[in-house]
Amino acid sequence: MNFVIPDFYPAAAELFVAAMSFVVLLSGTFMKDARNLVYTLTQITLFGAAAITLGTMDGQVNFTFSNMYVDDLMGDFLKLVTYFSVAVVLLYARGYMRDRKIETTEYYALAIYATLGMMVMISANHLLSLYMGLEMMSLSMYGMVALQRDSVKSTEAAMKYFVLGALASGLLLYGISMIYGGTGTLELSGIAQVIYHQTGNRTVLMFGLVFVVAGLAFKLGVVPFHMWIPDVYQGAPTSVTLFIASAPKLAAFAMAMRLLVNGLFELAEQWQSMLMFLGVLSIVLGNLAAIAQTNIKRMLGYSGISHMGFMLLGLMSGVVGGDRHFALNAYSSSMFYMVAYVLMSMASFGVILLLSRAGFDAEDLDDFKGLNKRSSWFAAVMAMVMFSMAGIPFFIGFFAKFSVLQAVVAAGYLWLAILAVVMSLIGAFYYLRVVKLMYFDEPTDSTPLTATADMRVLLSMNGVAVAALGLMPQALMSLCAYALLASL
Repeated sequence: MNFVIPDFYPAAAELFVAAMSFVVLLSGTFMKDARNLVYTLTQITLFGAAAITLGTMDGQVNFTFSNMYVDDLMGDFLKLVTYFSVAVVLLYARGYMRDRKIETTEYYALAIYATLGMMVMISANHLLSLYMGLEMMSLSMYGMVALQRDSVKSTEAAMKYFVLGALASGLLLYGISMIYGGTGTLELSGIAQVIYHQTGNRTVLMFGLVFVVAGLAFKLGVVPFHMWIPDVYQGAPTSVTLFIASAPKLAAFAMAMRLLVNGLFELAEQWQSMLMFLGVLSIVLGNLAAIAQTNIKRMLGYSGISHMGFMLLGLMSGVVGGDRHFALNAYSSSMFYMVAYVLMSMASFGVILLLSRAGFDAEDLDDFKGLNKRSSWFAAVMAMVMFSMAGIPFFIGFFAKFSVLQAVVAAGYLWLAILAVVMSLIGAFYYLRVVKLMYFDEPTDSTPLTATADMRVLLSMNGVAVAALGLMPQALMSLCAYALLASL
């Protein structure tokens, strides 16, 4: 048997990140106070990976590692957004973690390993490489949630996340085993070929599909696999909640695209009905449950469930009665929605981190009372984010919702679009409540907002981007569509 040396070029960014993770760990091990160095090295890792990804981007679909790994434009685009979001998250989180004495080498190492897992998920063309990336990301995030070891809430949240995550991984693995049993291959392109030629066991495939969609739904945090979202969002340190609410969503979207579109596209009419069920339940329950919340992290957790439901509506609108004409528009609308959500999520949790200080976490809605009198600019940033999440024109969230609803209507599901609009109107209540507290209530705390200059500048740019991309969304929409067109 001759061993063929694989082409490492398409995976150059992953190899660089893996090598730098050892440098970060060793720096923290052999230096007494390496926080500044480790943070700098982590940011260098992310920017270096971005430079390598841009340098290796050729617009072609390249396979390596015996077709277990694919390098395409969709993957490159999602990786670049992932690097950017993780870099922003680490900058936002730094002051918060330093105040609570949990800024450690382990945090940055876990962030790098989670990012590496996301990269593997985004480029996986094989069920085993997909699962390996998923577990690398998930195990790193379990550790990050439990980082504040003297906090009972954080420990409890980590245990819930770990137990439910293990259950979801079991569901996914069982589904993978059944798909392998039905097709005889774990390679996604091979699975697609077997299903296309109808040479596999369709009954076993259907059972496998159900379990795979269930595992995917957990990672996205959609109903009825949403139980971990509010508890983990509230229990984890806010800096970790911000991490969980941003970049991993991009990896989960990539996982859905690789599994359902690249591998199981011939079964689209079956999995689309499952996604419709999950999406409707998530939009309804997410918006209704968020109204009752007094903790803003739990509120944003339920809000995230409804946003993931919206994203699923785009994915389930791609094939209509066997007609694939709508697929590109539907999938690109979901991709645009996911990028918009990550941008909005970073800004919202960034403001929460800005309001927090040593010994105080700004977690209750009442902590936002009178924010306009403490800082009119950051109150405006938070207001822009809330308007955007509510889908009010003209912010990026409005066009994200509009593009998905357009795909849903084009697919013939007018009733579903009407339901989504009605639930968005109901959901606008809890977003506008935050705006009302900031502008019309008296502040309960007049302590000046303190933050580093780089955080203030980046958070301001984040808020402006939410508004600017709402006024000029076409470039980002076209980029999502082009990336998918060159990859599918």
